[in-house]
Amino acid sequence: MAENPNMDVVRDARPCVFTFEEGEVFLIDKPLDWTSFDVVNLIRAVIKKYHQIRKLKVGHAGTLDPLATGLLILCTGRMTKQIDNFQAQEKIYTGTMLLGQTTPTFDLESEPDRFFPTDGISAEALDEARKKFIGDIMQRPPKFSAIKIQGKRAFDYARSDEELELKERLVHIDDFQIDTTNFPKVDFMVKCSKGTYIRSLVNDFGQALGNGACLISLRRTKIGDFDVKDAWDLMELKQKIIETAPEITENNVETS
Repeated sequence: MAENPNMDVVRDARPCVFTFEEGEVFLIDKPLDWTSFDVVNLIRAVIKKYHQIRKLKVGHAGTLDPLATGLLILCTGRMTKQIDNFQAQEKIYTGTMLLGQTTPTFDLESEPDRFFPTDGISAEALDEARKKFIGDIMQRPPKFSAIKIQGKRAFDYARSDEELELKERLVHIDDFQIDTTNFPKVDFMVKCSKGTYIRSLVNDFGQALGNGACLISLRRTKIGDFDVKDAWDLMELKQKIIETAPEITENNVETS
């Protein structure tokens, strides 16, 4: 994998002065129940309010679902031009799936719609199913996803019960490891290409077993060479942005 040309920018992760318009790259550990857009909107609003910047581009390099946590790359100003480069990097996720049930959203955002017995699933069957998902695979995105179809998010079609056929796409799984210690919960690690939906991977894994599976937890730990270990806590970053504003008064200091 090629070294990211902007790694030095990100590794100096705790600057005393931010240059938001020139461009900053923030590694953020996205909290549970926050959307990626929630994070962008918060950081943009805090920068505008406390640094008096009227217009500022702020964007993220790869969506995380609300029920997922972990590494989110956020760019400001001129560094938003690098978003596509960051999105193209290989990603690593860790998480847990539950065998024996499915949900419409492939995770716990919706109630189970089908149940399956799991007592007949062998260790050999689990390993054979795992192997099927290593390499280039065709994958269909979840109908409850943020992918745009004719200018509209897929989840908007799904919530309005409109019929929508999402096309399969080619993705690459470089590594897929499972740990069945807590069966029927299965812990996993996935190293994958851009565009891979882990919820779909989990759902398809259940189908490959002749059973069902849904995602119950997910965490993104790496994007290319960027690691969640180097990421900001969201509220700490918010406070740091406030503290580094040009003028600090009693009226504009907040606590996280």
